[in-house]
Amino acid sequence: MYKLWATLVKDAKILSRDKIGLTFMFVMPIVLVVVITSLQTSTFELVNEKKIQMVICNKDADDVSIELIQAISKSSMFKITEVSKGLSSDEIKNEMYSKDALIGIIIPSDFSKKTVEKALVISSKAFNNQGVQENLSVSKDTVAESVTVFYNPVLQKSYLQSINGALTAALQLVQSKQVLNTIYTSLNNSKLPKALEQDVFSNQIKINEIPVSKNGSATIPNATQHNIPAWTIFAMFFVVTSLGSNVVKEKISGSFVRLKTLPTNYLLSLISKQITYIGVCLLQVAVIFSIGVWVFPMLHLPSLHLPTDLFSLFIISLFSGWCAVSYAICIGVFAQTQEQANGFGAVSIVILAALGGILVPSFAMPNSFHLLIQLSPLHWCLESYYELFLEGGTFVDAFKNVIPIIFITLFIQTLIFLKLKKMQLI
Repeated sequence: MYKLWATLVKDAKILSRDKIGLTFMFVMPIVLVVVITSLQTSTFELVNEKKIQMVICNKDADDVSIELIQAISKSSMFKITEVSKGLSSDEIKNEMYSKDALIGIIIPSDFSKKTVEKALVISSKAFNNQGVQENLSVSKDTVAESVTVFYNPVLQKSYLQSINGALTAALQLVQSKQVLNTIYTSLNNSKLPKALEQDVFSNQIKINEIPVSKNGSATIPNATQHNIPAWTIFAMFFVVTSLGSNVVKEKISGSFVRLKTLPTNYLLSLISKQITYIGVCLLQVAVIFSIGVWVFPMLHLPSLHLPTDLFSLFIISLFSGWCAVSYAICIGVFAQTQEQANGFGAVSIVILAALGGILVPSFAMPNSFHLLIQLSPLHWCLESYYELFLEGGTFVDAFKNVIPIIFITLFIQTLIFLKLKKMQLI
């Protein structure tokens, strides 16, 4: 026991002198958590709360085009600036830059005329299907005029699809109004009353969003609930930058050779390193989670809601930390230089994080990556945390994800044992 205590003290002193390693293990993940959560929260606000600047050039200026602008405005997604209808496409692009607008729209000069004609064609088809003949002076092949949309290339595809969805909904609303007006006028020889029009188009079916959770909670998870568990795991595995290089340093400095002359073996030092750095991993969890609970609200970010089963949270953190420490020691045992340990260790963690769903959600990856995802220990650690934080499960629910963590850890430990056995250290 004395030998183990002395080794623990030695490893703690070595760790305390590793300023760069401590920075990677604590400061970097905290910065990542704050920055990425802020960005995601701002992104959600951009789509849901903040309005996107939009420039509209209405070359038509008739009733239907005005209704379209009103429908776009009612979406509460855009801040509209109308410009002169005489502007060319290049001038509209310049207006977008000058007004810092992400979207520009050109409504063509015959938009209202074409939309009305299209409504007449549709209503005629409806009457013909019922055996009623309608005399129309418009072509059966009339096609509604296209609306041109310019967008700033900084918009990612997902945001552009949301914008296109809002614009499509506005266009469909205007077209549906024209069809309804045409049919009503044909049947009643009078214009559709505003009150009836409002009843038809204002009585929309509501969508109730209910997250599926195992504890029955109806709380919708926020960006913090997703990001803090993910980047905490990333931080735990980044102990490789400190622990891996320390193991290599011991090999280079001759500590391994000296151990052979002492009445002990490297197994004791290995146990000491694991205990010390598992403690560091648990400290990382405590620090980052505490920041999410108490500091994030001060930064006007959503606060972290801890799961009710804190014991399960501790157990999952313990196994995740053990896996991270085992991986770091394995890198250090096999690497020949500190540069190899730091370089390969850091890059491999980033790759495993990408495969594990920390950088990109696992469900968004192609099917060909399925096997690689299963091999990433960060994937199982993340799934275990999400079982508690997002799905409201217990340790029994998360245990199916903990089992692969244990198997991966034991496999890594076996590799370490075989390598040290080959070096005659244990």
